[in-house]
Amino acid sequence: MPKVLRIINRFNIGGPTYNATFLTKFISDDYETLLVGGLPEKDESDSLHILEEYGVKPLLIPEMKRIPNFRSDREAYRKIKQIIEEFQPDIVHTHAAKAGALGRKAAKACGVPVIVHTFHGHVFHSYFGKAKTLLYKIIERRLAKISTGIIAISPIQKEELSSTHGICPAHQIKVIPLGFDLLKFQDRLEEKRVETRKKWKLNEDEVAVAIVGRLAPIKNHGLFLDAIELVAKRGVKARFFIVGDGQERTTIEQRAKELESNYDLKIELTSWIKDIATFNAGMDIICLSSDNEGTPVSLIEAQASGVPVISTDVGGVKDILSEGETGFVVPKKNPEALSEKLQLLIENKEIRQKMSQNGWNFVRDQFHYTTLVKNMEDYYAELIEKTRKNAK
Repeated sequence: MPKVLRIINRFNIGGPTYNATFLTKFISDDYETLLVGGLPEKDESDSLHILEEYGVKPLLIPEMKRIPNFRSDREAYRKIKQIIEEFQPDIVHTHAAKAGALGRKAAKACGVPVIVHTFHGHVFHSYFGKAKTLLYKIIERRLAKISTGIIAISPIQKEELSSTHGICPAHQIKVIPLGFDLLKFQDRLEEKRVETRKKWKLNEDEVAVAIVGRLAPIKNHGLFLDAIELVAKRGVKARFFIVGDGQERTTIEQRAKELESNYDLKIELTSWIKDIATFNAGMDIICLSSDNEGTPVSLIEAQASGVPVISTDVGGVKDILSEGETGFVVPKKNPEALSEKLQLLIENKEIRQKMSQNGWNFVRDQFHYTTLVKNMEDYYAELIEKTRKNAK
């Protein structure tokens, strides 16, 4: 029975936690698997409740932090090597950058036969200056050379990794989309809609617009607020919700208050909401305004809830929605384009209803965790067989 050691950056809200949890929980009995990871940063929400919900018990490495630090990174590396030596995995599968760096180096040092890494996003633009970005590219190119396989979560991301940024050749990359427990987003939809709208005192004819994600610079909530202002200037009315928390909260809160004082509108900052399925059911439109993404979980969950989406053209967004059928994609850093689509959906209930009906059908089969697990098991078997043949 092959053993899989799965290593994730940190257990914060987002796609990597769900991905690692579902792969650990639902992988077949043909594999033995162990999940390890770091803790969220101070400005992030803990996602350990997700693991508890599915009965997954991880090993925690507090020293594995987002920001590079020689002392903590060295200790995290030591602990990962110790876990590898004790667990004796046939496969080490890392998720996201920090886990990918420390985990792959440790796996190579310990002679693990198969080393796999999943890029859930990347930092090759919009995060850092040119010098630092180049450094990260050099590091990832070196790590790719010791990897048996690389996983991209969308075809667009594969193209970026291979052609745009030259991290590794395309033949080394396998596209395996994320998978989620989507049925809960269809369960008791009408009942949940009534519950959410009652909680937030939403009238039946009010259009509710939300954005869900970390309050971090890369998410560019300023663009979302700019679009709200443009819509408000045209006299278009809606209620707006900003779901999440993070380092930009104070700045976003101040801007929201300015808009509320200048226009006839209401913007709610809700912090993190654990039962996002119930919240989504009460929304009419869900937006994403990021400058860089991998595969945004909030958009998949929105469509699973039957909510139309509007997103900037980043990462694998075009691979996870159907343009004009389940939502719209607009150029990034373009508030006018975002506001135009936002106004269109606010003012056209018929379009919203059409997109609502299409959303569930679009994501149901592509992004369910059963598809993710089957694809991953097939890939593991392929890599194990390839490694055995090369060893002969």
